[in-house]
Amino acid sequence: MPNFNLDEHTRRRSIYLLPNAFTTANLFAGFYAVVQAMNGRYEVAAIAIFAAMVFDGMDGRVARLTNTQSAFGEQYDSMSDMASFGIAPALVIYEWSLRGLGRWGWLAAFVYVVGAALRLARFNTNIGVVDKRFFQGLPSPAAAALVAGFVWLAVDNKFSLQSGTIAWLAFAFTVYAGVAMVSNAPFYSGKTFALGRSVPFWVILVLVAVFVFVSSDPPVVLFGLFVIYGLSGWAVFYWRWRRARRLGSRMRQASHEDTPDDIQ
Repeated sequence: MPNFNLDEHTRRRSIYLLPNAFTTANLFAGFYAVVQAMNGRYEVAAIAIFAAMVFDGMDGRVARLTNTQSAFGEQYDSMSDMASFGIAPALVIYEWSLRGLGRWGWLAAFVYVVGAALRLARFNTNIGVVDKRFFQGLPSPAAAALVAGFVWLAVDNKFSLQSGTIAWLAFAFTVYAGVAMVSNAPFYSGKTFALGRSVPFWVILVLVAVFVFVSSDPPVVLFGLFVIYGLSGWAVFYWRWRRARRLGSRMRQASHEDTPDDIQ
């Protein structure tokens, strides 16, 4: 008699390998970026970090679509993210430009690494608590895209600046990315967009236009998009602060108007 329980267990294990395979690809891309940076191939290293972002975005969605989420997968994904979006970008930009700044260079790289570690730790402990529509702080893949995008853009000779100026710009981008990851600024998560949900035809046309736009000049377009995203959280933060301030002012005014004259 066939053992249906064993067959079901084997089938479930084979499905669980699918999202973890994308996570492994994410980890490999981050490791590959470090190796290429050590060999002086910084453009390839930056592209590898962007490839890691693609794999990282796929593993979670594949797990949700196939209903194969697991505690192991969450921990594996978090550790892979630390390697690909924490360690790898810091080492790539340090080897490329920050090394020339001496202690300021490695301190900037360390600020980025510790920011990524704190960001991932806070994300893991706040699952189910914060609004799923927004990340609390700049997500580590976007921070890595800022750093890697700057490297890719500069190596691709889009900057006609002196090496010293580029080094301090790299310092600024690295420190900003590290600090933004541990901030409370809300950044749109995109998790409300479901792949299994039907969409209008114009959405497909927009996606095609985005692919064409990015392929026209990948380093410029990708870096520009992630700079905009990296600043968007502060715009939302300011908008929420202004709205809360106006609401508080209206409540105080209404309370003042409702107070009887004899009590005043």
